[in-house]
Amino acid sequence: MSDKTGTTGDARTAPLPEPIRFFGTTWVDHDAGYTARRVGVAAGSLTATIASCLILRLAYEGLRIAETGGAVTLLVLVMFAVCSALAFGHTWGAFTTRPDPARQASLRGLLAIGFVGSLAAYFLRSLKEAPGESLHRQEYETSRDRQTRRTTRRTGNPARRRRR
Repeated sequence: MSDKTGTTGDARTAPLPEPIRFFGTTWVDHDAGYTARRVGVAAGSLTATIASCLILRLAYEGLRIAETGGAVTLLVLVMFAVCSALAFGHTWGAFTTRPDPARQASLRGLLAIGFVGSLAAYFLRSLKEAPGESLHRQEYETSRDRQTRRTTRRTGNPARRRRR
């Protein structure tokens, strides 16, 4: 019996690919509009990144109009730059390894402030593949290999083997 992933064995125990946001399971065989989805995700994340930069520009203009002083303006700029750089690195790393949930929870505020970095990482990764595809593919192939090894039967009866 063969399932939709091409593996043999019991369909009830065959591993299923984990869906990726915006792509579902089209990343497995790059079918059902995968390329169009990648183009759409890249365009959408680039648009969101540009819009986010414009929003930050408005916030900067608000600080300048309010005449809060050079020190406050500098602190805000440095804060957004550092948080964006850290968010970029964290998001980029999450495409190749599963992040630790406890660390993810502790970085939630930093990642929210550095949203521009996360959006930029998402855009750049979507130029290469569906964001997170390599991680999902590696996990899926590992589970398929494990399942194949579990269900592959030996040939012959080992008790009937002749001793030499």
